[in-house]
Amino acid sequence: MKIKLNHLQNSFETEWCHDSNGHSYTFTEYMELARSFHCYAAPGLIIGGRMVDLALQQLPEEILFDAISETAHCLPDAIQLLTLCTTGNGWMKIVNLDRFALILYDKITGEGVRVFINSDSLDAWPEIKTWFYKLKPKPEQNTPLLREQIQAAGSSIFLTGKVQIRPPWMEHRELGRRINCPLCGESYPEKHGAICRGCQGEAPYFVSDTENRKKPDAASLLTSVPVKEAEGQKIAHDMTRIIPGKFKGPAFKRGQTIIAGDVCRLQQMGRMNLYLEKNPLSGEEWIHEDRAAESFAEIMAGPGIIYQKPPKEGKITFTASRDGLLVIDRERLEAFNLIPDVICSTRQGFSVVSKGHQIGGTRAIPLYLCRDYRHKALTILGNRPLLKVLPLKPAKIGILITGTEIVQGLIKDKFETIIRAKVKKLGCCVLCTLIVPDDRKAIAAGILALVNKGVELIVTTAGLSVDPDDVTRQGLVDAGVEDILYGAPILPGAMSLIARRGQVQVIGVPACALYYKTTAFDLLLPRLLAGLEITRKDLAIMGHGAFCLECKVCKYPRCPFGK
Repeated sequence: MKIKLNHLQNSFETEWCHDSNGHSYTFTEYMELARSFHCYAAPGLIIGGRMVDLALQQLPEEILFDAISETAHCLPDAIQLLTLCTTGNGWMKIVNLDRFALILYDKITGEGVRVFINSDSLDAWPEIKTWFYKLKPKPEQNTPLLREQIQAAGSSIFLTGKVQIRPPWMEHRELGRRINCPLCGESYPEKHGAICRGCQGEAPYFVSDTENRKKPDAASLLTSVPVKEAEGQKIAHDMTRIIPGKFKGPAFKRGQTIIAGDVCRLQQMGRMNLYLEKNPLSGEEWIHEDRAAESFAEIMAGPGIIYQKPPKEGKITFTASRDGLLVIDRERLEAFNLIPDVICSTRQGFSVVSKGHQIGGTRAIPLYLCRDYRHKALTILGNRPLLKVLPLKPAKIGILITGTEIVQGLIKDKFETIIRAKVKKLGCCVLCTLIVPDDRKAIAAGILALVNKGVELIVTTAGLSVDPDDVTRQGLVDAGVEDILYGAPILPGAMSLIARRGQVQVIGVPACALYYKTTAFDLLLPRLLAGLEITRKDLAIMGHGAFCLECKVCKYPRCPFGK
């Protein structure tokens, strides 16, 4: 909006605030305005009016400005009362830091004025301080005295300062393309994910009991038969037998005919009544668990994933068809599992798996899945795989070992053996190893020499800490290395580095790898070999679960580290 300030004739004593059009309000008039809009002349709204006034006075005239409120309480209403900035038109943003402060800023340049309460000044106004710090319950506060002190204090309780709004907050945030949620059917912004945020669990309400009773229940529609009367009939599903600690599996399979000798076995398994194949539910409205699982698996299984049909006990198990890195679309997996009566469970994403390893499974929970739930599940899956195993590239590795103490023969290098063993385990070979001193020129020259030898991935060791001799990063920059991400929320290995020089990937391993058997290097290297780009957000996500327990006997990857 555009600010237009008029020089009003009223004295300062009779004015409390004015709006962006130059209209002034006395303290009493603003109280009435606040009451008509807010239903109550709240102290925060009264103070907020003066804060908006102070910000308007310090803005240049005839500019277009937007507003930010750093609290969701009262202050946004003061902004909406005295300016054209509202949450509805997008000219006011609420960044809920729960600080009683506001900003008015030039929407073109981002230059603005921030107004906030000077905490030190409140000692002179005890009732304002009591209200501001909530030193007494609201019923015990002296409201008339509080209003008197607010009016008497005026602008003396505020501080102002010039600020520059960060670019992301100046962007006009469009909702973008809208689609219908496959669960609730309501429209929502596509960028929110495969299903709407309400169906993701953010809705502020529960579905009523009446709605819950509408949930389809196949069991109530099926007809069961006493096992003694089932002889000669075919059963409708696999039936599991469990011998604790020894066996779990289908003792009877779908379509199997019950013979006289089976009756006793079924009773021992606790099966006194059976569902029979001759009494299936409608193929239009209900889908058998086996058919549902197969339809899900056909979409879920991507490159490097195989599965066998028919399902066993209603479940399809996914298996790796090659060695590689398991990659999972977590957003769609979560969305799929939010749909009632269907599930898919997997191993941890970004795990290194071997050919033949089981990596997950899917099934419908009931014997018959209603058509609507299956349709919603298939809509979430779309036509893109949910799971895939990416092959690890058998890269040609170059190792650059840094350390003046090694070059001078003061100690022997221990890094090369460690790195060679780790990369060999992932199918790579070391093409060349160079040892250089802690000198940025030597490090840069070493990087260029390895690149010229044709390596595809460079591993640098040490020199990544905060000591004055640690200049590995500076040497990498001198060698033309780009896209450097330094520091990762992984312990051990917080000072790790990933980058690239042209098509050659670079990973820096801090000195902690000399002591710990497993570090950030073990988590990051497989992703690089799988051809995945690692972003700062990826690193941030890895922080959850990336704390090594430092077990006396390392059992990685059979442990929580990196998961």
